[in-house]
Amino acid sequence: MSRPVIPWPDPRLRRPAEPVTEITDEIRALWDEMIEVMEAMPGIGLAAPQLGVMLRLAVVDASRERGQAVRMANPQILHASEKMSLHEEASPNLPGVSARISRPRAVTVRFLNAAGEVEERDFVGLWATSVQHQIDHLNGRMYFDRLSPVKRQMLLKRALKLRRRKA
Repeated sequence: MSRPVIPWPDPRLRRPAEPVTEITDEIRALWDEMIEVMEAMPGIGLAAPQLGVMLRLAVVDASRERGQAVRMANPQILHASEKMSLHEEASPNLPGVSARISRPRAVTVRFLNAAGEVEERDFVGLWATSVQHQIDHLNGRMYFDRLSPVKRQMLLKRALKLRRRKA
């Protein structure tokens, strides 16, 4: 049984997550749970704070065939391309709404992998977008924070209307 995704505007979604000091069996089990939640959405990434776990953990799988999830602890962008790309982004924490967000098309990221080793990896396209989206979550940011104030307000109002309809 996996944890539920916490709903916006839970204050934990605005707090930076704590660094992971070592990769333990508990961390590996949490990554497995996160992948399970991500696949059930279905989504292409998930950060631990989205489940209310305030650790710098993320999983990303933007592959077509699935089953290629990258497990990351303490991910840090070392380099971002100047070339940008637009992707539709959303979050299970704020269901029913999305927005086109511009982010660097490619990033080089350093993180602790499942073996507890420091790894550097290049991500491009949708993979890069998802990694950056997850790192935003780890820093207490949501994708809509990258919108203009007017677009952000419109998106949040639309999300609130959807929530009220379902209640």
